Amino acid sequence: MDFTNLLKKIENSANAEQAVKMSAYMRDQFAFLGIPTPLRKALHKEYFQLAKKEKQIDWNFINNCWNLPFREYQYVALDYLMLMKKYLTASDIPNLKQLAISKSWWDTVDGIDGLIGDIALTDPEVEQLMMTWSTDDNIWLRRIAIDHQLSRKGKTNTDLLEIIIANNLGQTEFFINKAIGWSLRDYSKTNPQWVREFIEKYQERLAPLSIRESSKYL
Repeated sequence: MDFTNLLKKIENSANAEQAVKMSAYMRDQFAFLGIPTPLRKALHKEYFQLAKKEKQIDWNFINNCWNLPFREYQYVALDYLMLMKKYLTASDIPNLKQLAISKSWWDTVDGIDGLIGDIALTDPEVEQLMMTWSTDDNIWLRRIAIDHQLSRKGKTNTDLLEIIIANNLGQTEFFINKAIGWSLRDYSKTNPQWVREFIEKYQERLAPLSIRESSKYL
């Protein structure tokens, strides 16, 4: 991959009017170039097709993207990781953690949790790490722990899910209570009875937001 040309191509596609709107949507947390998702993916398509043939993760490219000032570059890094996720292993967790705690916001963290979730599905040691993260001072690591099993359906480890959520009850943090609601809502599509019983068991400690989100399909 000629990463230099790719990054230059992305920068040259900036749209100042769109950048203002995109930044506002993200509560002005980050500067944007103003490149919508379909265009971003079109710009890197041919480069990533070549990268896929290498069959290994280029962390230098990912870290370079993360260190650049505009948010689209972090999205490019996540697009690349999604494309290459079958090559991720537990040894990549420290790198993924660093991404999660750097320039943190829901838009990147919610992509990282799925990547870590895929690794955890085949590595029990990562599940133990998720329990550790569920009590971390960093809210984004806790959010990853709560939501890393999203979309697992029948493969969901309910014992782990219950422990991780229980570790985060009684919170006032919006992003934690929202994550709890999402994880329960997602699993309710597979096992609504389990979720009903969970809500009943922990109702006094669950935030109203979490109950509202988790009850959507019940």
